[in-house]
Amino acid sequence: MESSHIISIVKVQMKKENNNKILPRDKHNETRNIIHSIKVGVSLVLVSLMYLLNPLFHQVGENAMWAVMTVIVIFEFSAGATLGKGFNRGMGTIVGGGLGWLAAIFAQSIGGVGNSIIIGISVYICGTVGTYIRLIPRVKERYEYGVVTLMLTFNLVVMYGLRANEKVWEITRQRLLSILMGFIVCICVSLFIFPLWASDELHHSTVSTFHDLANTIQGCLEENGTLVSENESQLIAGFNFCNSVLNSKSEDELLANSARWEPWHGKFGFCYPWENYLKIASVLRELATFILVVGHSLQSSKQDMACLRQSHSEQLETCEAIGSRVAWALRELGDSMKQMKKCEENNKGSSILAKLKACKAELSMVISTSKVAILENGQVLAISSLVFLLMKVVEKVEELVQEVEELGQNAAFRINITIPLSS
Repeated sequence: MESSHIISIVKVQMKKENNNKILPRDKHNETRNIIHSIKVGVSLVLVSLMYLLNPLFHQVGENAMWAVMTVIVIFEFSAGATLGKGFNRGMGTIVGGGLGWLAAIFAQSIGGVGNSIIIGISVYICGTVGTYIRLIPRVKERYEYGVVTLMLTFNLVVMYGLRANEKVWEITRQRLLSILMGFIVCICVSLFIFPLWASDELHHSTVSTFHDLANTIQGCLEENGTLVSENESQLIAGFNFCNSVLNSKSEDELLANSARWEPWHGKFGFCYPWENYLKIASVLRELATFILVVGHSLQSSKQDMACLRQSHSEQLETCEAIGSRVAWALRELGDSMKQMKKCEENNKGSSILAKLKACKAELSMVISTSKVAILENGQVLAISSLVFLLMKVVEKVEELVQEVEELGQNAAFRINITIPLSS
């Protein structure tokens, strides 16, 4: 069975299992939601002072509403997302307002019919070029909102300049000032009042995925788990988690993009290698795919596995032992990321990669000719499918070892001496 066929089977199964599913509410997320809501309310009160206090109102006039709009638009859940969106809005407003003001002044200097022609041409160029730029993948990922703001501000300023004439600069100044004040309020509240960091969320979710997948693969293969059908609810919970991992790509990318904007905090410095987290998350999704298929394969061949356990339990015991080693390797990698320490082994034989290679060698012996010849056809198919899938699981864990090592090098993880797993 090819990897692409396996992934297709999993996607079909996911659609069936996700129908009418209601996930329990997370108390931690509920607390974070309350904190975020309070911070937005505080920010709106602060920018409303631009209307309530006469000195501030005289500076920005009716354009104080732009400060309120800025808070509502750019205040995101995490500090990084707020910084990124605020930077995009600020730069888009400054560049768009400046270009719009220049275009309006140039059009006014020509006057007559040329005034309208120049404005029409400038609006066309801004709309065409801006739309093309925002469709570039790299720009779309991080700066699309800034380009949209530039286009909007340019058109507002240049169109207003067509009728307002001498007031165009005053209107531009007031709007820039009000937007700047709204941006400052958002950044200060977001960074200094119970800050919520996208980087922490991405880091902790990646670490927990290692441990949860380790528990899932071990639960699928342990003697009192799936093979004897005594812990069905725990198995279903493991499958549900694998499904959530497979659907986590967009969330991981959003968190990584927000984390790139965040300042130095905690253990994360400037230019932290968040792209490595995306690589690790991609391999974890592939690993979740094969773990999910392992569970469904064991369920579909439950009777053959039960017979195999009664007559020839050696093969299954080997698979269960390998599952435990894979789970250990995943937990070691998760702990390495959690503590931000490298896994430096005492000797070559105790390394994670060496143990995984030994697992692959043992799996190849499980379906050797001498051991398979005494089994029935159904049992041969069941154990062969299990061995093939476990081999894929081990290969994916080997990829994870390499990705975590690369992250450790790029992020300057400290040295950590691990205790080797006893045989």
